[in-house]
Amino acid sequence: MRITKYTHACVRLEHDGRVLVIDPGMWSEPAALTGADAVLVTHEHADHIDVLRLAGLGVPVYAPAEANIPRLEVTGVPSDAEFTAAGFRVRAVGGRHAFIYGGQPDCANPGYIIDEAIYHPGDSLHVPEQPVETLLVPAQGSWMKTAEAIHFVKTIKPQRAFPIHDAQINDRGLSSVNGWLAGETDSGYRYLAPGESV
Repeated sequence: MRITKYTHACVRLEHDGRVLVIDPGMWSEPAALTGADAVLVTHEHADHIDVLRLAGLGVPVYAPAEANIPRLEVTGVPSDAEFTAAGFRVRAVGGRHAFIYGGQPDCANPGYIIDEAIYHPGDSLHVPEQPVETLLVPAQGSWMKTAEAIHFVKTIKPQRAFPIHDAQINDRGLSSVNGWLAGETDSGYRYLAPGESV
């Protein structure tokens, strides 16, 4: 399977001619959606979903059943759902956005495990019960500390980890976060620049 990281939380998965895109938000490149067969959205925040871009795409969009996404027809995903999107097997796990601050309301945010191998948690730090080969770890957020990202990776123990959710920090900050995650986890952690694939 080919994994391509785009800006911030957007990831494109390709296998046998099928294309599944996860969290194409307002900062991600339009090229991420070229030839997409389906889209997964972890939650309703604009850095994870660009509603106007998806409205004209003409492919199935899957989002949390509780999400408030006006002007876009989506297939609602309940917690713990298992379904197929673009030929990929998807399992929704968890269900809520990570705690923000001061009792501010969170939102529905399942993470998605794709083909029993790749885990995209969105803005959740939910640890799934099943093993995960490839973890897409939130590297930074106004709602988290680097220590939480490190703990998340160390708890899940993936074979490899790649950062997502990194567009709000400059190059110096990103270098520091990458250094901490690579140095403190035994997970094959590797930074992928926007547009880079593995």
